[in-house]
Amino acid sequence: MIINVSGRTDVVAYYMDWFVNRWNEGFFDVRNPFNPKLVSRICVSDIDMIVFCTKYPIPLLDTIHLFSVPIQLQVTITGYFDDIEPNVPNKKEVIECIKQLSSYIGKENICVRYDPIILNSKYTADYHVRAFHKLCTILNGSVSKMIVSFVDDYKNVRNNHLIYHNPSNEEYLMIKGAFEKSAAENNLNIVSCMEKDYAIGDPHDCCVSIKYAFERTGKLLKEWKARDCQCVSMVDVGAYNSCLHGCKYCYANYDSKQIAKNYKLHNSKSSLLIGQLGLDDEIKVRKK
Repeated sequence: MIINVSGRTDVVAYYMDWFVNRWNEGFFDVRNPFNPKLVSRICVSDIDMIVFCTKYPIPLLDTIHLFSVPIQLQVTITGYFDDIEPNVPNKKEVIECIKQLSSYIGKENICVRYDPIILNSKYTADYHVRAFHKLCTILNGSVSKMIVSFVDDYKNVRNNHLIYHNPSNEEYLMIKGAFEKSAAENNLNIVSCMEKDYAIGDPHDCCVSIKYAFERTGKLLKEWKARDCQCVSMVDVGAYNSCLHGCKYCYANYDSKQIAKNYKLHNSKSSLLIGQLGLDDEIKVRKK
């Protein structure tokens, strides 16, 4: 089993003490977001690999050595300012952290996500081309892959009043050509995340491929059927509406009042990321 930490929230940035505690205790409890009384118990002994997804990897500098399984790190770095990412930490500090972690786990196990790509009067195609090229140049030698995608029109994103437009054919081709060129010049692979109409980069690779997972774990794991992509199956240990970054494009954290409430309910000693187990909760051990 591969665990995703996390596509629902930034565990590394805000809840790393909890994650370390759960790892040491030997299991994680995760509520089903569609049936909250149903709780999946994930045993550490069944975990073959961890995929950390974060905007702030600094807490890993002091903890990454604690985990006895292979690790892939995905760090999101965009070119946005606080009008889009109001609470995202300093990106120069994040880049320096990536370079340090690269020397520990290897650049082949670190990806940087430049996503989502938002197009509007401020963040133009030309702006993204320049920002992406600068980022690739800085990351040369420290990471193996760049992951990109255009912003999706989720209802939750619309509620944030994010102003953007879909790329025109001219904008798409400009970004595609420039991004692929910048990646190649800096010895980086580039892939799209769940893109069909606006694909960029290697069509035979993805964020976490079955091939990569096999190379890291020695196990042939299944494709992630819950998502329309080529990635290997993963189990998310996070919870929605619990991230404090406040990114306007986020589909997973869209209710500011619920986020504040959930953050207060967090207890680093609990088996759940948010809240405590109840007497009427049904716990099922998640099988490999």
